[in-house]
Amino acid sequence: MLQVKTPVDAIKIIKESFKGSISATEILPLHACMGRVLACDIHADQNVPNFNRSSVDGYAVRAADTFGCSDSMSAIVKLRGVVNMGEGAMFSIAPGECAYVPTGGAIPDGADAVVMLEYTESYGGGEIGILKPAAPGNNMVYIGDDVFPGKTVLKRGRVVRPEDIGALAALGICEVSVVRKPVVGILSTGDELVEVSETPSAGQVRDVNSSMLYAAVQSFGGEPVCLGIVRDGYVRLRNALNAALESCDMVLISGGSSVGQMDSTCAVIDERGKLLLHGIAMKPGKPTIVGNVDGKPVFGLPGHPLAAHFVAKVFVKPLIEQMLCCSTRNCSVKAVLTEAVSANHGREQYSGAILFDKDGVTYVEPVHSKSGLISTLAGCDGYFVVPRDCEGYAKGTEIEVII
Repeated sequence: MLQVKTPVDAIKIIKESFKGSISATEILPLHACMGRVLACDIHADQNVPNFNRSSVDGYAVRAADTFGCSDSMSAIVKLRGVVNMGEGAMFSIAPGECAYVPTGGAIPDGADAVVMLEYTESYGGGEIGILKPAAPGNNMVYIGDDVFPGKTVLKRGRVVRPEDIGALAALGICEVSVVRKPVVGILSTGDELVEVSETPSAGQVRDVNSSMLYAAVQSFGGEPVCLGIVRDGYVRLRNALNAALESCDMVLISGGSSVGQMDSTCAVIDERGKLLLHGIAMKPGKPTIVGNVDGKPVFGLPGHPLAAHFVAKVFVKPLIEQMLCCSTRNCSVKAVLTEAVSANHGREQYSGAILFDKDGVTYVEPVHSKSGLISTLAGCDGYFVVPRDCEGYAKGTEIEVII
């Protein structure tokens, strides 16, 4: 019989058991850091920008020279010179003078504002009419406005995004220390399985879980490795697990987690290490196994694809993030149920969801599927959870849908 744990208790057991399981670090070139987790804080050692520059095309002026001007009474200043892009300002301006500066160009000494080109007129002979007054600092970016020495630009544990790459490039950082991705071995078990490329005969099914879990582990931040199909049998599974543990930080065994005659996963884990739990109060996914073998997590996932998907999402994902020293937030929306949803009392129920908008309201249509099916979930926008102490939701109930 399964000694069932609640999902909350299961997550606590998993995280506590592998609290010290943190991946090592590695140095990567900047262009290879997208989606990786920073291993340390990034501090600036310089000013960005390192010169005062204009944020518009226009004329650099002394703001005081523009006070009181308007469309009907312009302030007239003398053009002192032109600043070229990529060059410093080789001159300064005195009272009553201005300089043309392109967007991003350097501001000459003496100027404290920039007037947009649209608010100026050229009267010829180097005379420029200013039609709108400027306050000190208008349209200027000062030295260190973006970054200054000592500023923490990015924090340890951050998952690097494109804008972060840009910030690192601005600082001249070409290499970054990131957390090494935990290597996750994926084993599929069962005499009924055939490769995806094969045509199943009666009693056979394609190995869906290897490909699905590979993609899931990638999305969680891990480094998946498909280790093939293992035929039913205690010795075969034990040998496959031993081989996987030599090169992997975590192993996912798909299938063989129930209590059937040929289900060996629980026994193999128990012999090689410590069985942490067998059974979680969730639907689908009740017969899930988690063990600790040589300090490495080993999951026994249900063979049914839908159940394996939700177990990976709810339990494998947070553990991989713990090993990476990072965390991500689920993105969710509130939506109104289009129909009533019943649930098994005593188990958290996970259901696929399709979202649509009508008359300014976001609705959610439940997707009904058995745990052995996966194609229905492929067309979903997300999923929702019915708590284990709830027998369901009435039509019209507003619920949270995880995207």
